[in-house]
Amino acid sequence: MGATKTEHFTAAQNQIATIAKALGHPARIAILEYLLKVNECICGDIVNELPLAQPTVSQHLKELKNAGIIKGNISGNSICYCIDEKAIEILNAYFLNITQNLSKSKCC
Repeated sequence: MGATKTEHFTAAQNQIATIAKALGHPARIAILEYLLKVNECICGDIVNELPLAQPTVSQHLKELKNAGIIKGNISGNSICYCIDEKAIEILNAYFLNITQNLSKSKCC
């Protein structure tokens, strides 16, 4: 789907699609799992946890931040990252709605 077609969809649909696209890479899932595991803001330890080069990790962090899934705060010479609860709440509400509608469905 081209970028110009997004105007045909609701803001909520575009928001979920942006979040889902950002979650569409295993390295980004690994980053989220690491942030959940340490349960605090991380400033640079992420590169040591993944089998990827620092520029590659930075690109994945950028994608997650642009999608609103993580937040980054500048601390000295580095940026500290943590999960943005708002994005998780949006995903939770979206999938909860799907689950509730599926339980009512009489299809198949």
